[in-house]
Amino acid sequence: MRALSITSLVLMIVGALNWFLIGLFDFNLVTAIFGTSTAGMTISRIIYVIVGLAGIYGISMLTRLSEAEDDVCVPGHARIMAR
Repeated sequence: MRALSITSLVLMIVGALNWFLIGLFDFNLVTAIFGTSTAGMTISRIIYVIVGLAGIYGISMLTRLSEAEDDVCVPGHARIMAR
């Protein structure tokens, strides 16, 4: 499960950086790498679907993190309850 979470986060970061480049410079990195041929466009679509699936999985990670009782920033640190 940890490997899936790390892989999903990496894919989400790649997707976010691609959108950053599109928004700032009107440059699509995925299209630049794989081209605009039929095969390149098919590979690009597959990459977009995989990144999108990683984003959907990220929603479940966010849900798990928001429900966690542990301090996410300092794992193992004992939570001090106010009296």
